[in-house]
Amino acid sequence: MITAKNISKSFNDYLVLDDVSLEFKPGKCNLIIGQSGSGKTVLMKCLVGLLPVDSGEIYFDTRVISKLSFNEMKNIRQDIGMLFQGSALFDSMTVIQNVMFPLTMFSKMSNAEKLDRANFCLKRVNLQNVNKLFPSEISGGMKKRVAIARAISNNPRYLFCDEPNSGLDPKTANVIDILISEITQEYDITTIVNTHDMNSVIEIGDKIAFLNKGKLCWEGDKDEILHSENEILNDFVYSTELTRRLKSHP
Repeated sequence: MITAKNISKSFNDYLVLDDVSLEFKPGKCNLIIGQSGSGKTVLMKCLVGLLPVDSGEIYFDTRVISKLSFNEMKNIRQDIGMLFQGSALFDSMTVIQNVMFPLTMFSKMSNAEKLDRANFCLKRVNLQNVNKLFPSEISGGMKKRVAIARAISNNPRYLFCDEPNSGLDPKTANVIDILISEITQEYDITTIVNTHDMNSVIEIGDKIAFLNKGKLCWEGDKDEILHSENEILNDFVYSTELTRRLKSHP
């Protein structure tokens, strides 16, 4: 389980995270939602150890990451898969080389074992016959699926996804949502997703945390969010046509 306890983070005099405490459900899709500038990305960077917190603690099970040595933190990072907002594939590498990259960095597999594992992951995200293509030769939706295959290649316990549907059409975004949810359940991964996409919230939100101006303002699930009496949350949720219609026709 990943737990944040009373964490705060400032940049100069600007408070980005203000005493945030959260528990993320193991084996579930945990969504962090909020407007741009609410602190979602900073929170995720703190959770994976890319940014130090000013106060409070972050736990991976019983381990406090601020107290870990470099090698101990490296061991935790081997358990983490990352899906970046822009996919972040290496342009100079083929699809198969991109998926094999974490295995080269973190595993002691032979080349044949790495190739087998990468092919398995590509098959899991429904991609075949693209191994030798470069990122510039595939669509945006395919890039996201390659990035998911890369993120799960090292059998992570934790999967972090930063705006996974950014730049995708609604149909492709739904495919990515379902894929993330299926992989979370199949492999019992603790998944944390940053998003402002209400379609994703309604589709896969096992647990949802709403940030507003750096504060945790609401927690619940995809059923509870449509019936909340939190006015700040409702202003955010019902800003889209889909959720307005859901509210009108419960």
